[in-house]
This record gives sequence, structure tokens and C-alpha cells, in this order.
Amino acid sequence: MAHHHYQVGILGATGAVGQTFIRLLADHPWFTVTAVAASERSAGKPYREAANWLSGAPIPASVSSLQVQRAEPAALDCDFVFSALDSAVAGEIEQTFAEAGVPVVSNAKNYRMHDHVPLLIPEVNPEHLALIDQQEWGEGGFIVTNPNCSTTGLICGLHPLMQTFDLEAVQVTMLQALSGAGYPGVASLDAVGNVIPHIGGEEDKLATEPRKILGTLDGDEIAPADLSLSAQCTRVPVRNGHLACASVRFRDDVSGDAVADALRRFEAPAVTESLPSRPDPFVQVLDAPDAPQPQRHVKAGGGMTVSVGRVQNCPVNDVKFVLLSHNTVRGAAGGAILNAELLASEGYLEHVPTDAVEPAAT
Repeated sequence: MAHHHYQVGILGATGAVGQTFIRLLADHPWFTVTAVAASERSAGKPYREAANWLSGAPIPASVSSLQVQRAEPAALDCDFVFSALDSAVAGEIEQTFAEAGVPVVSNAKNYRMHDHVPLLIPEVNPEHLALIDQQEWGEGGFIVTNPNCSTTGLICGLHPLMQTFDLEAVQVTMLQALSGAGYPGVASLDAVGNVIPHIGGEEDKLATEPRKILGTLDGDEIAPADLSLSAQCTRVPVRNGHLACASVRFRDDVSGDAVADALRRFEAPAVTESLPSRPDPFVQVLDAPDAPQPQRHVKAGGGMTVSVGRVQNCPVNDVKFVLLSHNTVRGAAGGAILNAELLASEGYLEHVPTDAVEPAAT
């Protein structure tokens, strides 16, 4: 299958997630960053001056000198946009771009639970892209979202189990990295040597988003999954990597060995095979008694592979395990990039580019 090359804009480009987009897209085979947008105070400056660059690697040369624009459709020369906007402003700005006919691939929470907006993990629910056909913005404009960072990792572990067994309920304690709070994030006197047992809004997202993602496409809407989920979310002094300590209950008789086997045997849908950011494996099961650990395993698959360990029988529910995912890669920018790759591969961006030599098959 041939693919176009797309020019990409990034909304909220100077923030922590926007910077991760830029870092991950630096050598992307399909996407090139040609426009960056941020707040009024940054507009007009070269990107290298506007961004407080957090990565140890230098700003990609192709982006460093780009002039930061206002987040307005007319100001950006691109085929579609990634949104790394804060939720306080994302709703209105993303709608403006969609109404102007610009596809929006968003990391923000604002449209995740909208009836006609896909809440997408390509290896889990690629068929939900059909919801785009129900959206009524401008011609060619649409919005696709990726889940909350803690939801994403957990769902990557639960989906293979739902494909194999009759999953009834999940109890999970999330140990969430500091980078999930953005930059500058949590005050150092709160974070260092401490655990904060509250992250605003996170538990609500974990109660609602999984049922949509794991739900079934029924005509032009999603029938939510029949799944109970109770979450407690804590902030821990780890830089990157959300750790989920989960206990799951099934409607049938399932052992820890059967869960580990189901995770190992899971194969992502064929529709994802050609996507550059798709990791192999999707989930890795680790046998070491002290795995997974953020320090050792968070970068598996370039940050896109989810690691599961300590899979064992649970005396309260049926099975318990520990799951690790990279919150700013798989759980944010990397997940959104994979979503855009699926959109490109499935022809949802085909009307956009003007520099195509050969159209992609649909």
C-alpha cells in the first residue's frame, strides 16, 4: 500500500505533550511538522525561543526555526493537526479547526465521550473510526481522540482478556508518574519522597472511558461494554511510566496462567500491521518476580509496548497483575500519532494532501 506524505500542524506545541509530538515525529516516514501553534504570548517567536525544551536531545532542526502561530486554521499550513492543547481551551479551538475542514487528532479530553467521536486505540477498537461518518463539522473536518493516559495502559491489558474471557469487574490502583501532570507539574515539596492519593478527574475518566473503548459499534453508536471498574489514582515520584496494580474478576473460571497465556497470544488487528508506530509486541509478559518497573521497562517498544508482570491468582477476585505503560508516549503523543497513522492508512485523510503521487488504497 502506498502512502502520501502529510504536512502536520501541532496545537499546543510548546507544552510537554506538544514537545513529545515533535520529538516522536522528527524522523517519521509519513508525517512532517510544518506548523506549530501555541498561546498568544508565544505567537510570532521562533519555536526554539518559545518552548522551554525539556528533552535531553536538541530540538529537531526542521522545527527549531518555525515561527509559532496562533491556533487558528488560516494561520497553519498543514494537512491535519495534532492537538496537545490544555482542556481549558481545547474544546473551542478543536471545533474551529474541524469546522474549517481540518482533521483533528486530539490528546485532549474534551470530545472523548462525544457520541460520534472515536476514542481510539488502534490495536483495540479500529472499527470505531466509522463514527467519523456521523460527525457534522466542516467538509473533511473531524475529531478523533485518544484516551486518558492511565486509561490507555489499562485497556491495552484488559482488551486481550475481553477477547478471550467474560470479564466482569476490575479493581485497580494507579501509581502515576509526575510527567502526567505536565510541566512544571507537581510542586517538588509535594512530590519528592511522597505519594499523593488524589489526581483530579482521573478516577472519573477510568470509570467511563474504558466502557466506551471496549464497547461494540452498533450501527452509528457505541454500546458500552458491560464492565464494572473501580479505580484509585495516586501520584508517585516517578518521572515516566504509569503502573497499574489490577485485580480482575471473570464470569467464568479463569486462572493466572490462562490470563498470562491470553496476553502472550494476543495479536493486534491486521489493519494495524503497516503502521510505523505499531509496537511488536503490543503487550509483553515479564516473568521476573519484580517486573515491570518504570526504570527498566517503560521504554519497551519505543514507549509503545505495555508490560505486564506478577500475573497470579487472586484470593478476592480471580486474577491480579501489575501493568506498566509509558504515559507520555503510548498514553499521549505516541498514541495519537498511531491514531493518525491508522486514519491515513484507512483513507480518512485522502482528500487532504496535494503532493500525493499515488493515492493509498482504501
